[in-house]
Amino acid sequence: MGKVIGIDLGTSYSCVACVVDGKATVLHDAEGRHTQPSVVSFLPDGSVVVGHEAKKRTVTDPYNTVYSAKRLIGRKFFSEEVTKAKKHCAYEIVEGTNAEVRIKIRERDYALPEISALVLRKMKAVAEAALGEEVTQAVITCPAYFNDGQRQATKDAGKIAGLEVLRIINEPTAAALAFGFGQGLQQRVVVYDLGGGTFDVSILEIGSDVFEVISTAGDTYLGGDDFDDRILEFLAEEFKKANKFDVHDDIESMQKLKALAERVKWALSERTEIKIDVPNFVVTKNGPLHLQTVLTRNHFHQLCMDLVQRTFKVCDEAFQNARLTINDVDSVLLVGGSTRMPIIRSSVEKYFFKTPHSDIDPDEVVAVGAAIQGASLTGSSQKSLLLDVTPLSLGIGTVGGLVKHLIDKNTPIPTEQSHVFTTTRDNQQTVRIMVYQGEGMRKEENELLGEFTLNGVRAARQGEPKIQVSFQIDTDGILNVSAKDLDTNQEQSITIMAYGSLSEAEVQKMQGSTPQLQA
Repeated sequence: MGKVIGIDLGTSYSCVACVVDGKATVLHDAEGRHTQPSVVSFLPDGSVVVGHEAKKRTVTDPYNTVYSAKRLIGRKFFSEEVTKAKKHCAYEIVEGTNAEVRIKIRERDYALPEISALVLRKMKAVAEAALGEEVTQAVITCPAYFNDGQRQATKDAGKIAGLEVLRIINEPTAAALAFGFGQGLQQRVVVYDLGGGTFDVSILEIGSDVFEVISTAGDTYLGGDDFDDRILEFLAEEFKKANKFDVHDDIESMQKLKALAERVKWALSERTEIKIDVPNFVVTKNGPLHLQTVLTRNHFHQLCMDLVQRTFKVCDEAFQNARLTINDVDSVLLVGGSTRMPIIRSSVEKYFFKTPHSDIDPDEVVAVGAAIQGASLTGSSQKSLLLDVTPLSLGIGTVGGLVKHLIDKNTPIPTEQSHVFTTTRDNQQTVRIMVYQGEGMRKEENELLGEFTLNGVRAARQGEPKIQVSFQIDTDGILNVSAKDLDTNQEQSITIMAYGSLSEAEVQKMQGSTPQLQA
C-alpha cells in the first residue's frame, strides 16, 4: 500500500504532508517551498498553471486567474457571500443550472470542485515528486464550520483530482492532532484558526491520543482576504484623493492594488510603518498617475479592529456552547497564516489571558495533522482517535413553516438520530422530506440542504401513519437521510445532495475533462 498524504486545502495557500519513517513531514516542491498559492490560471493553449506561477498572473491576466475559490465552494449563487466576491474578483462568477456557483473562463464554465481539484492535483504532484512514488490516497481538511454541501464539494474535488479521500477532517482538529499526538498530553486546548478566507475556533480535550472536540464555531467568510481588502480600500481612497481617479472602475488596477495590499500587510508584521511609492501606477491619456502614501501599523490596526472583534464573538459562542470559560483552557494554538499578524497575536493573548504556543508553524500544522490521521487510518503508524462534532444543527421542515431539529450542533460524530412524523391530510400517500441546516426555528432561518419524496405511504386518516425519519452523519460530517413508513416498511434512503452538488457521473466526467497542469 502506498503512502497517504494529508492536504490542507487553504483559501490562500495549500500545504501537503506525509508520515515518512514514522515522522510527519511537510513536503516541499523542487524550489524548497513548503506551501503553494491556491491559485489557478488558465492559459490560452487550454492548459493551466497552479501555485506560485499562477499567483503572478493575478495581475498580468486577472480575468483568467482564479483565487480564493474556497470562499465560494458549496455556496448558492444568490448568497450574500457570493455577492461580495463578485465585487472584488476580476474573473467571472456565474450561476449554474441549479443556483450553484460556477466560474466562467475562456467561454467555459467550471464548477468550484473542478477549480479546487486543480489545486489538489498540484499538491498531489508535489507529494509524488518529493516521495518518488505515486500517491492515490489522502486526508483532506476543511473548516470546522463548513456545512454539508461544502464538505461534499471538498470531497468531490479530491475525487476529481484522482485521489481516494479517506477522510475529510476539520482544520482545527487536525492542528490539535499535530500539536498533541504522541506527547502524552492531558489538556484542554482551544484552536484559533484564522486562514485566508475562513475563521474557526474549536475547544478540544486531549488525553492519551484521544482528541475530543467539545465545541466548535466559525465564520466561513472571514479571513486574511478581508484584512487585505481594508488596505486595498485605504490605498484606493488615498489614490483618489491625490489623483481624482477612482480605481474601482479599472479592474486591472484593482488587481494590482490587491496584490500590493497583501504585500503591505506582510510588511507591517515586520515593520511599524510602510512607505508606498508606485510610479506610473495608472497610465491615463493625460499621463501617468503615481501612488504615494504611508500606512502605519497602528492605522492598519484601526482599519481592521472590527474584523478582529468578529473573531472573538465567534470565540464567545464556542465557549457558551461548551459551558466553559477561558479559565478552563490550558493552551491556545494559533493556526492559519493570518495569525502571524501582530494585531491577532496580541489580541488573542489579551482575550485568553494566555500566551499562545509559538512552537508550531501556523502554515504547516494542519497538513501535518491530516498526514498523522492518514497514517493512523491505514495502520502505518500509532493509532489516534478523533471525536469530532457537527458544527450546525440539522432538521426536517414541518407544518406551519417550522423546523424540527433532529441533531443539535456540537453533537459528536458519527451519530444517528430518528424521529417519528405523520401525515397532514387524509389518504396522503406521499411525503415530501425537506432537510435543513441551521439554528433557526423557522424554515427561512435555515439553509435548505435538499429534499426527497417518500412514496407508498399507507392511505389512512390524517395523523395515523407513522413515518420514521433517520439522520446519519458519517465521520466526514456528511449527512445521510432515510424515511420509512412503519406500517408498510416502505423506505427511501439517500445521501442528501446539497443544491448544486455534483452527481457521481459529473465527477467521473470531470476527472477526464479537467485541463492538464503545465509542468
